[in-house]
Amino acid sequence: MSKQGLACCPTLATAAMAESRANELATMFKALGDPVRLRLLSLIASHPGGEACVCEISATFDLSQPTISHHLKLLRSAGLLDCERRGTWVYYWVIPAALQQLSSVLKP
Repeated sequence: MSKQGLACCPTLATAAMAESRANELATMFKALGDPVRLRLLSLIASHPGGEACVCEISATFDLSQPTISHHLKLLRSAGLLDCERRGTWVYYWVIPAALQQLSSVLKP
């Protein structure tokens, strides 16, 4: 009895995602691979009004303000956060479309 005629696996139902999309998502997931950045994103996303001032963010962590700013910059570069300067303070918020992209990949 030969099994050479049988396929080992069924064919895939969907095609692989485009390389450009995979690179974009990998950048986002890589940014979230650091516990501090994951906590920052969670803090900002759960903050009342959906945005947080850098002064409030810095007070929550036992890290220097420049270190917090560095992590926020990486989250912005990854397309997860955006910000706006209001007077002397900078306010950050999560980009909803970025969260939707991440969650769409994680859904079965």
